[in-house]
Amino acid sequence: MIKGLIALAFGALSFGVSEFVVMGLLPYFAMDFDVEIATAGHTISAYAFGVCFGVFYMMFSRKLNLKLSICIVVFCHLLGMVLTAVASDFIFLLIARFISGLPHGCFFGLGAIIASRIATAGHGSSAMALMLAGQTVSNVFGVPLGTALAHNFSWRAIFVLMTIWAVLVLLSLWRWLPDLGKMEDHGFMKQFEFLKKRAPYLIGLSILLGNGGLFCLQSYVSPILTDFMGLDLAYVPTVLIVMGIAMTIYNLIAGRLSDIFTPAQVSLAIFISCIAAAICIFFFGNMLWLGLVLMVYCTGCLFGLSTPQQVSILRVSPGGELIGVAFGQVAFNFGNAVGAFLGGLPMEHGYGVQYTVAVSVGLMSLGTLALLFFSLKDEAYFTALYKAAQQKRMAEARAAAEKALAINIEADRDHGTLSVSVANNADEHQHAEPTNAVAETSAQEAMAAYTPRQ
Repeated sequence: MIKGLIALAFGALSFGVSEFVVMGLLPYFAMDFDVEIATAGHTISAYAFGVCFGVFYMMFSRKLNLKLSICIVVFCHLLGMVLTAVASDFIFLLIARFISGLPHGCFFGLGAIIASRIATAGHGSSAMALMLAGQTVSNVFGVPLGTALAHNFSWRAIFVLMTIWAVLVLLSLWRWLPDLGKMEDHGFMKQFEFLKKRAPYLIGLSILLGNGGLFCLQSYVSPILTDFMGLDLAYVPTVLIVMGIAMTIYNLIAGRLSDIFTPAQVSLAIFISCIAAAICIFFFGNMLWLGLVLMVYCTGCLFGLSTPQQVSILRVSPGGELIGVAFGQVAFNFGNAVGAFLGGLPMEHGYGVQYTVAVSVGLMSLGTLALLFFSLKDEAYFTALYKAAQQKRMAEARAAAEKALAINIEADRDHGTLSVSVANNADEHQHAEPTNAVAETSAQEAMAAYTPRQ
């Protein structure tokens, strides 16, 4: 299991660098292609559009083997890195960034499903957090490395390096991931059935608004630190590295907590604490050290939310997991765009950057309300449904293993190596039935917990 998760973490690192490194390369794009920095910023938008369009791949990949499907996604990522590295003009660069964004949501969606399947029982959230740790590490090392290479050599150097890394990711996934087969295919339209319930929309709203509020802080972290808190500009890179380390730590902690508590409970605790921290920043942020501690906490929580939200969206989309994770990725990226846009409005209208923090509080509060409604009305049902599905898969796996063992013993006996008789089918059913009974009991619990207000 651990090798497969390491391969996924390697991939998350590659995608994380590809997404975030551009923010430090905009001045170099502007110089190389003779455009304004604001125009160079369109490369970020091109990547975001690619992410949103790329998730449509998930709709049509349900018949593909999961291992093959994620390798196709990484190959597309590799192609995007190559095209970016050799871009000859700004239009070419925009197209390359769009292509680079196409596989982003697909990788994290498929990766979440694969991580949950190869994890040991009761550790699905921790496995997902380990995969996502690769993306958080990219903020600590990958982004500063890209900026340093651009300053000393060329902005293309980081994309050449990441092209080599993407090849290694592809090879490690192919070698270390087990063959997990395909997703259960119930037909094209059946994978949209879960969208008839309110739960995925509530989680989607919590991701769009709640994460958008946190990204509002993240987008304007530099002016908040310098103009409002009074930090010297020279210390901003150091603070950003500390924030990246916090993202990595919070992601792993949240993953473990999601195995102990429900994902919505973990997300609610994070949102409520972030709202309280942001309110303190608004009123007391000019106290430098207090403001720094609170900002590090809030930005670190942006990735602390990733694992419980991924787990939640998977649990509320039975039969349409691929569409569910795509839905979550679109909500996350659209929320980032909304948060960055709304967070800039106070400054455009002559207010201080302090009021960007107020916008963040408002967005997070709305997202928390949507998640609270889901937690109170729907989560018990979907949690019980998830446990029932887990028990069913365990029963099927045990039955298959016992059948294979019986066949092997029969073959050994026929060759004269054993004199004992093979356990008959009745014995096999004797072992399998209790687990199936647990599954049926869990399903009954799900129906009892279900609140029929969809």
